[in-house]
Amino acid sequence: MRNKLINRILHLSRPKKRAISVATDFALLSLAIWAAFALRFESVGWLPSERQLWVSSATVVVTLGAFVKLGLYRAVIRYISEHAFLAILIGVAFSSIALIVLGFVFQALVPRSVPVIYGAFAFILVAGTRFAVRAVVRRRGDRSKDGVLIVGAGLKGMQLASALSQGVEYRPAGFISMLDANHKSMIGNLPVYSLEFIDKAIRELDVSRVLLAIEESDPVNRKELMRTLEGLAVPVQTVPSMSELVAGVARINDIRDLEIEDLLGRDPVRPDTATVSQSLYGKSVMVTGAGGSIGSELCRQILRHKPRTLVLFEQSEFSLYSIERELQSINQIEGLNVSLHAVLGSVIHRRRCETVMRAFGIQAVYHAAAYKHVPLVEHNVIEGIQNNVFGTWHTAEAAIAAGVERFVLISTDKAVRPTNVMGASKRMAELVLQGLAQRQSKTVFSMVRFGNVLGSSGSVVPLFRDQIRDGGPITVTHPDIIRYFMTIPEASQLVLQAGSMGQGGEVFVLDMGEPVKIADLARKMIHLMGLDEKSEEHPEGDIEIIYTGLRPGEKLYEELLIGDDPQGTAHPRIMMAREVSLPWSEVDELLSKFSKASQTFDCGYAVELLKEARTGYSPNSETADLVWCNGGQRVESDGGGKVIHLK
Repeated sequence: MRNKLINRILHLSRPKKRAISVATDFALLSLAIWAAFALRFESVGWLPSERQLWVSSATVVVTLGAFVKLGLYRAVIRYISEHAFLAILIGVAFSSIALIVLGFVFQALVPRSVPVIYGAFAFILVAGTRFAVRAVVRRRGDRSKDGVLIVGAGLKGMQLASALSQGVEYRPAGFISMLDANHKSMIGNLPVYSLEFIDKAIRELDVSRVLLAIEESDPVNRKELMRTLEGLAVPVQTVPSMSELVAGVARINDIRDLEIEDLLGRDPVRPDTATVSQSLYGKSVMVTGAGGSIGSELCRQILRHKPRTLVLFEQSEFSLYSIERELQSINQIEGLNVSLHAVLGSVIHRRRCETVMRAFGIQAVYHAAAYKHVPLVEHNVIEGIQNNVFGTWHTAEAAIAAGVERFVLISTDKAVRPTNVMGASKRMAELVLQGLAQRQSKTVFSMVRFGNVLGSSGSVVPLFRDQIRDGGPITVTHPDIIRYFMTIPEASQLVLQAGSMGQGGEVFVLDMGEPVKIADLARKMIHLMGLDEKSEEHPEGDIEIIYTGLRPGEKLYEELLIGDDPQGTAHPRIMMAREVSLPWSEVDELLSKFSKASQTFDCGYAVELLKEARTGYSPNSETADLVWCNGGQRVESDGGGKVIHLK
């Protein structure tokens, strides 16, 4: 019966609810005045005189008018905040003064203590009823909400708790503090536990998930934190970073799966922002492959260093449209005033690249355009070489001709002792730039080599996440396969850092810490999503991991250095590789041979050239090009416009 009555009241129209609030306040204020007089005269049966009745009635009407003016009746009671205390306090203070003034005007007996007593009663009744109603309504709503435990008892955690309280999905049940001293304290009406007692908190508070809301400035051991969270029986999720909140691209209650840098269990590498900014501020910059994973993040970070001009060079129309729209929005919201230009084009077209660079007076080029997916390049050998080798060469020659000051190549750890065409083609691209760096000194060439980029297109993390959501199984190629990992922002920061440090021909690598076993990463994702691994030992588990075998060109582990004697740089986490290079005459001769192999679609010859080029290429399988292996023909020209088909 009571629930039905509450539901009926909650579903009334706004005018009717306001009328009930006004009527209730009229009754409560009248009661407060009577109680004040009765307490003063120490008589429960006190009745007002005619003048006192007029004063009391006028005071109540004036107070209601003050509440209307203060906007108290526009506030929705179920969402009323502590700021309403101030409005009620001001209204009640005005009401007490009105009682004194009206008593004087009507020449009624109003003892000096009555306005004070009345003000206290009025505040308690008006404020108390509102917050009591809010508590009742919220408690009814909370029964249908999932309880959550918030890791982080700072400003970000409190903002999250407040936002969730206003929502309809989750109910904040408590906090986990990184400081042991905060254990058993209270924030608002929510208990605080230390990280050591997180299992106890989950049991006692009956929560269904854990949300990370840790301040970026907090000194947190990520590896230890992840190890603790992995063992929990509930899923672990996170909320946006403070930079996303400030930029307005996310809200504090936008709950999502754990960030990729959290899965790494290590602190990200921080760049020397002053040095990077000096190399970009007020400059004209071009990013090739601007719509890709690395290219788009490079554009975001370059934009915030306020270059004069930023040219987005991309062959995919949709990718170019997407990144241009995003950057234009950031540019406008943050008032950066950068001149943005979206240019369609392919890096293998040298004249197009040079024309663009001259048109916009480009001073720095970040070359992120490449085919990087190992199996796809293995199945499309000639296209991989065209894009990765010739695309780099043509763009670099265009940069020299256009007078570009700096040219930075985004390379890969797969270029070190490669076992696949993708890695070998990227190592060949490095040799091309090293040769060009020796041939001339006007354009400074440098290369940045890093490991797998989590979260990029083709990354294992989104793949594993989709497989877990589909109920499994998770597919891993080999139980012992390991990789170095870094996030897209880290990779982009390293590229920008290297671009400011390069003197000509250097290969920069990042000290990426310990490599990660892919199978362990899969298990970590299973556990952090609140599930159990299914195996022979635990057949009742949720998600199974199956091993599919190494793919063509794939190896168990990757390396970042060819040699064993890296040289330090000004940045403590960036090293410079000491590696062999070829004179430009040899590189030029190799490029001529690669050109012939491409024109004739001779995949066998192209693979042999990759070995001959001293790239360290050692394939671990036969040539797997799909067209070549299915009877594709080589095509040659006789030089006179006729085409000869050769089997």
